[in-house]
Amino acid sequence: MSHMHKSFTIDENHLNSLPFPSIVINQDGQVIILGKLAEQLFGFSATDTKELTASFIHENLLRQLSPETFKTILQNDDSMYIDPIQMNTYTNEKITTELLTKPFTEQGERFILIVFMLPELMINSVSNSSTLVDLKQGLDSTFMTITLDHDGFILECNAEFLKTSQWTPKRVIGKTFWQLFPNNEVSEKITNTIWRNLNNGNTWQGEVEKITKTGQSYWVLLTAIPTFNLEVNEQQFILIEKDITKSKTIQHQLEKIAYIDTETGLMNAHRLEKEISSMIEEERNFSFVYLSIDKFYTLKELHDHHIDQGLIVEFTNRIKMYFQDSTMARINENDFVVITPLSEWFIQGFLSYLQHHPIYNSNVAVPISISGGITRYPEDQATFSQLMKASIATITTVRQAGGGKIVSLSKATHKALNRKALIEKRLLQALDQKNLKVLYQPQIDVYSGKITAVEALVRWEDEVIGVVSPDELIPIAEETGLINNIGSFMLEKACEQALIWKKAGLDLKVSINSSVREFRDKNMAQSILEMLAKTGCPASLIQIEITEKFALEAEAATFITQQMHKLENEGISFVLDDFGTGYGSFRYMQILPIDTLKIDKAFTSALLKSEKTQKLINGMIQLGKSMELRVVAEGVETAEQADLLITYGCDVIQGYHISKPITSEEVEALLVK
Repeated sequence: MSHMHKSFTIDENHLNSLPFPSIVINQDGQVIILGKLAEQLFGFSATDTKELTASFIHENLLRQLSPETFKTILQNDDSMYIDPIQMNTYTNEKITTELLTKPFTEQGERFILIVFMLPELMINSVSNSSTLVDLKQGLDSTFMTITLDHDGFILECNAEFLKTSQWTPKRVIGKTFWQLFPNNEVSEKITNTIWRNLNNGNTWQGEVEKITKTGQSYWVLLTAIPTFNLEVNEQQFILIEKDITKSKTIQHQLEKIAYIDTETGLMNAHRLEKEISSMIEEERNFSFVYLSIDKFYTLKELHDHHIDQGLIVEFTNRIKMYFQDSTMARINENDFVVITPLSEWFIQGFLSYLQHHPIYNSNVAVPISISGGITRYPEDQATFSQLMKASIATITTVRQAGGGKIVSLSKATHKALNRKALIEKRLLQALDQKNLKVLYQPQIDVYSGKITAVEALVRWEDEVIGVVSPDELIPIAEETGLINNIGSFMLEKACEQALIWKKAGLDLKVSINSSVREFRDKNMAQSILEMLAKTGCPASLIQIEITEKFALEAEAATFITQQMHKLENEGISFVLDDFGTGYGSFRYMQILPIDTLKIDKAFTSALLKSEKTQKLINGMIQLGKSMELRVVAEGVETAEQADLLITYGCDVIQGYHISKPITSEEVEALLVK
């Protein structure tokens, strides 16, 4: 018997390492490998032959398993647990045992690993784990502990964590690992490093900044440990944390006392903020000049490592020489701020000064390009935070145009920044007071000529700032995180309206737009189903529209895909919106439960202007048809566009040719008409 398994992945050593008696049988039920604990269990002696041993196990075991059960075990790739059975030992003693079976394939043949889960051994195993129980209790009473699943979602946490973080179990369970940290670049780098280590099977330890439920900062010494939960057969991660906020606060205070960037001798950002606040209190006029070295890291890579410190020191010297008697600060590695009363033309002359006074590295001039922004106080912005935001917006605009310029904050950018800040403030009030409105744009089925669905669109007209278009509102809502609140509002209104129409005998589906940010919440699908139950709306009346950006992320994130399938199984359908404007890969169309394609209005508006566009749209429609998907064209404004789309085989038309977005009452009037 032994020669039959010399090259097996599972051999006697594997079986002997298990804490329970174990054997391996082939597809004919013959015993191939017998572990030592199994020999002891069934009472075999050293003088018993392998053939006799195998024969006894074969006859004794298979009598307890029906042919159907044996066949099921053999054909299934997953482990299977079999309820207690009775067997006889070689000395004719009766034993009761449960079985754990695991089929596998070796050299083209099927085999089964069988583990005898004896009750008395199970009890011993549990009792031997008392040390681990004591250890866990000790950790829970001393440290904050959090358990994550393999996707990074919180499964459980202890009282110490809840006390420090101010979360409640109901609110924090299901949140992600990343939501416990501040939303900035430093935290992003640290969390990515921690997550990469955990997924590589490595423990990570270090000091990290976290945030409470209310956004307050606190510091912990974190130990992150990868583990495997045998009970659920799943990779998990355990976070063990010690609150070090007090010592960290003292450290930060000591750091701020200096207020000096040691490399350049300039003040740092902390000191700069204090200086700006004093100048504002004194009502002094000044220009806030933000200077950023373009492609700084590329410069470092192109030159030897000595350039790093030398470049910054030499650049600082040139700022000091040019902007004499001005206040200067180093914000980060390659960004500087100059506070000066000097005129705009003089500030812009700094670029010419750099050209005439180049920085050398090994006797070679370094080609430095500077992007800069000039923001005036009090004409442009009124606080340090606003000055910084305006400067970064200006720098972004300059870099998009190629960099290498110092420009003033434009009137358009100034106006946009002020409006954005006001929108953020007013949107919070609008959501609290439910001042948002919902309009519905009808969709006509080209075959029946009837309105079969409407798209729910958020509209907001504020008494202070006027009309806020969705194109302006949605990006701000996504940036601030308020998109989840808008999504919940739209879902509730859509469900309520769909039910009203159904009770009135109008069978209309309602489409709502959803952000991938909403579906990053592991409980999103459950929240949608709870809203359906709360309103009494049938799931079949709701469609969820997603973008190609959403689809691409969902393809890579299994928990998002799972939520979509869960909703599809309940009757909700999914529409791929803005089709053709996003990514080239169509793999997500195979994976995600998409029912409908929606051709973006950018293509529709160009339909009659270009033969290439006509061929492209025709190809999109045929692609949808080949995948048995319904095709909707949005942005249809003329009869000519509609006729051509219908000729191509488009199923549904949406746009001003049918109707602009209208109220629910106007939808009903249109249906009657």
